[in-house]
Amino acid sequence: MATQHPPTTIPNLKNRLPKLEPRRKRPSPSNPLPLPETPSLPSPPDTSSYSFQVPTRRILSVRDHELFLSSPTYNLVVAFVFGLSDAVTDTPISDIKNNDECSPAVQSILSILDEAEALVEATPPDDSIESRFGNKIFRTFLDKAKAASPAWHQQLGLTSQEVVAEVETYLNHSFGNRTRIDYGSGHELNFIIWLLCLYQLQILNKSDFKALVLKVFVRYLGLMRTIQSTYYLEPAGSHGVWGLDDYQFLPFLFGASQLLHHPFITPLAIHQELTLEEFGHDYMYLGQVSFVNSTKTVKGLRWHSPMLDDISSAKSWNKIEGGMRRMFVAEVLRKLPVMQHFLFGSLVPAVEGMSTESEVGVANEEEEGEGGGVVVEHDGVKHVHNASSWGDCCGIKVPSAIAAAQALKKNGAGESLRRIPFD
Repeated sequence: MATQHPPTTIPNLKNRLPKLEPRRKRPSPSNPLPLPETPSLPSPPDTSSYSFQVPTRRILSVRDHELFLSSPTYNLVVAFVFGLSDAVTDTPISDIKNNDECSPAVQSILSILDEAEALVEATPPDDSIESRFGNKIFRTFLDKAKAASPAWHQQLGLTSQEVVAEVETYLNHSFGNRTRIDYGSGHELNFIIWLLCLYQLQILNKSDFKALVLKVFVRYLGLMRTIQSTYYLEPAGSHGVWGLDDYQFLPFLFGASQLLHHPFITPLAIHQELTLEEFGHDYMYLGQVSFVNSTKTVKGLRWHSPMLDDISSAKSWNKIEGGMRRMFVAEVLRKLPVMQHFLFGSLVPAVEGMSTESEVGVANEEEEGEGGGVVVEHDGVKHVHNASSWGDCCGIKVPSAIAAAQALKKNGAGESLRRIPFD
């Protein structure tokens, strides 16, 4: 006879289950860094009584750097860079259709950059040197550019040798470092300071600012891409993939300003190849992302440029543009390893109390022998910033990503990419 079991009772879970509530949107994390203010750009000074001088390094210690960050010169640099960025808000490159719309001074600068690129074409690299680090023929190009520099500045109406000696130093340093054969955001900043000097001399005016970004800086960017791909310039102080870009910074600041209120191009568009192809020529941010993609030996921003990948999730270009302003101040002007190479003269002056190269006992950067370095102070400790540094202060010496891509093409690999998560 079958055993009788009591009927199974179903437990009442009504009071045991958590009460369902609609998901609440998490507040966006606040940026601890305030948006840097844009100082007012002062009018150009009266230089009639100036004693012009060849610019030299004056930021050779933490104290020197702190003096700079609280100086009128710091405000001048920030005001000039942010003023250039403001001048191209919501403005594509094609807004200036031809050079005839530019002032004579801007046209002369464009001619100078064209002549510099002609010097690159006339100075081919030594292909017998099989290295992904810098090609030493780059130094020959720098010699030719330096020799042509006085004539270039005569095109701008500068006839005084003392004035030319000061101003040309920034242009000569904007092409890269002769000793280390590298290039980075500090050299890019030298080009901007060259333009600032021309503004201080009243050769350029505020009315030129839009053209300085959309024509002059874009032309300089193209020139530097040619130089990088020709001579395999190493990234200056690279921190590998954990940086915004191996070489440039300002295309992202200026480019974000260009896209600030764009009706349909969103930050996520940098992942869309068709958008990059169609609009990269008109917007620097997209064009720089496209160039970075073309030089990497692994496909995908999340692998070779995770910072750019992360930034693309921002809700608006307004957030990206504000972030780029913060980054320019924090990662360029406030970084001693970058600013230790900044040059001061009479047009972009140092402040009283800053060190001089002779006081510290360091040679002029151009006079350093190969492998030489700069004595700097980082976290209170003095050390030599040299070409083979692997420290966090000076970054990592890495071969040029452009060189790797060029090597693949030379070896018949065409446009194919190696599927590895690093260069």
